[in-house]
Amino acid sequence: MFQGAAALSLDAKGRLAIPARHRDALAAQGDGQLVLTAHPHRCLLIYPAPAWEPIRDKVLAGSSLEQHSALLKRLLVGFARDEELDSAGRVLIAPELRAFAQLDKQVHLVGQGNHFELWSDAGWQKQQEQIFALGDKLMPANWDALPL
Repeated sequence: MFQGAAALSLDAKGRLAIPARHRDALAAQGDGQLVLTAHPHRCLLIYPAPAWEPIRDKVLAGSSLEQHSALLKRLLVGFARDEELDSAGRVLIAPELRAFAQLDKQVHLVGQGNHFELWSDAGWQKQQEQIFALGDKLMPANWDALPL
């Protein structure tokens, strides 16, 4: 279970050092094999390879003749890259993925259960502003019973 947010820096080669608290879980889940891809909200998704496979298969099962399905294939599968954690616990963020998500030196790694989102500093700040702007309207109607 990946949770929590961490402010991190990309090194000069575009590598991201995964926080130590997540390295063992990533190594155990996918033997250090990761899949990075684009998300429609202009962040990146980082999955252990085994967690990505059923998502990829579901996306690929959609019709290429249906516009939304074809667009999702181009985005999620078209940008997908297989990467591996190096011996220092770093993963390379490919230049095209960095450009897509507008990643600079400062980034935010956000746990989302079975995967991570990787945000630019500006993108993460925008997400925070959207959350705060919703205030009491943030919770979906059917979540009334959520004990927070």
